[in-house]
Amino acid sequence: MAKLLWGKVYFRDTFAGFIRQEPGYGSSFTYDPSYLHSNMPVIAYNLPLQEASFVYQTELPPFFDNLVAEGWLEQAQSRVLGKRYSSRFELLLAFGSDCAGAVSVLDPNPEAITDKLIDVSDPKELAVLTSRASLSGIQPKLAIIEKNGIFYPVTDNKISTYIAKFPSEHHADLVANEYLSTIATKKLLPEDTIVDMHIGKIHGFTDEVLIIKRFDREHEKRIHFEEFNQLFDQISNTKYHGSYEKIADFIKVTPRCLATEVYRLYLRILAGILLGNTDMHLKNFAMLHTTSGLRLSPIYDQVAAALYGYTQLALSLANKENLSIFQITTEDLINLGKAFGLNLQTIDMAFNSLKKNQTAAKDAIYNANIGSNILKQSIVNLIDKIWNRTFI
Repeated sequence: MAKLLWGKVYFRDTFAGFIRQEPGYGSSFTYDPSYLHSNMPVIAYNLPLQEASFVYQTELPPFFDNLVAEGWLEQAQSRVLGKRYSSRFELLLAFGSDCAGAVSVLDPNPEAITDKLIDVSDPKELAVLTSRASLSGIQPKLAIIEKNGIFYPVTDNKISTYIAKFPSEHHADLVANEYLSTIATKKLLPEDTIVDMHIGKIHGFTDEVLIIKRFDREHEKRIHFEEFNQLFDQISNTKYHGSYEKIADFIKVTPRCLATEVYRLYLRILAGILLGNTDMHLKNFAMLHTTSGLRLSPIYDQVAAALYGYTQLALSLANKENLSIFQITTEDLINLGKAFGLNLQTIDMAFNSLKKNQTAAKDAIYNANIGSNILKQSIVNLIDKIWNRTFI
């Protein structure tokens, strides 16, 4: 019989409990008694403090499954373990010391790592060899740190404070697209909080990359947050299963959340639609655990994905599924606001706010020293097309 995997779970630097594979197909998490009596917070919204184990019929409990790498990084991590394929549990144990948020997972019997299956001529893959960081998302990315103004890939036992995103194999201008879309969002939503980023280089790398300051790190302190896929207790590959109304409903009914957060969420969704960001799924919205309650995290992962032919909206909107961004009507956006509990005056205020800030957003795109003129004009044209088709 194969040996069942298990790992030690930490909240920041405090041992919190154990994650285990269960016989057959399943998994569990159990708080350690010392953690339960230490006046520490829950490690996850759906894992309240209790003595009984939380048992799931999934390979990993959903909260932990969303911490595992995806796409290029997931495949590179498997090769570092000397395998063509590794289970998500194996990947979490091997690379869970630097995850998103405040929780980390350590393997009591770490697997050996190897360079026999990686491309040693690729500095990204070599960086994975020495890193124990886990980042979700399909785009190639690495956890990095900054020393004296120079950025380096994070190594064992270090906590990353930045994320580097690399050009996509299929979309060479993706890095510039995200940068331009983000600075446009800052102009569209000047009163909101948005991740800090810039284009730069990593020591030992030739490519220019998008360097993003992690909002879940304060110096080397881990900040507690959860994506909505975790808050809804869903595993990672169900991030496209849901609706924007469900996110708003969560905020409205969850104790100690602010009603004003619903309006912020509505503005974010409108701005994302205006920019052609069709990839606004459940892992691209998150809430910070604060002493005052759950609060929306800064905006992140803002990309004009519609430029690449991805026109279908990630989640259902106004009770419509698989909706093309070019099929969204003004009535749909108004009905979305009503479903959020907003009155017509507030909805009108949101539309007028975007209208007022549109020129500043376009100017930010045009004046940026990043991205080709063709890309800049394409994003601006997309904004105009969606505004004239949907918002007017």
